[in-house]
Amino acid sequence: MPPSRCSIVAARARHNQSMRYLVTARLLDGRRRALQQAIDDGSLGAGSIAGDEYQRNMEAARLHPDGRVQWVEVCYCPTPLLEERPYWEEYFTLVKVQDAHARTKCRDLNGSEPWACSDCDCTARLEDRLAARGRRFLDALGTAGTTAGCTPRED
Repeated sequence: MPPSRCSIVAARARHNQSMRYLVTARLLDGRRRALQQAIDDGSLGAGSIAGDEYQRNMEAARLHPDGRVQWVEVCYCPTPLLEERPYWEEYFTLVKVQDAHARTKCRDLNGSEPWACSDCDCTARLEDRLAARGRRFLDALGTAGTTAGCTPRED
């Protein structure tokens, strides 16, 4: 029997191999209302070992004028977003997942501070820079007016 995603993620976490990723995505047509409901009722990512990370990601996500949505994701998987991808793909097309900063500077990966990615100041700095771009995604998601990437259609 092949190992589950959870066992792979747990094995990776035991080796303190984590990373921060800048995720670029586009909201799927017809999924705005379902995503808003999942955020509002706290069910976004339900069943995932990533827990409240999905909610935190959406709180910090930014919507750009061209419809792209970006957020910073902390991931402990051997493959970027191995655990999170199926949850995100219910609502988004993942356009790009890239390292949020140089791996050589990651205190977790270089061994100077195990589990540093959980509360890393690098993530906060990147999110601060990201917050200066575009518009807060949750504000756009909850509006009834037309917003690039977030259609007002009811689904």
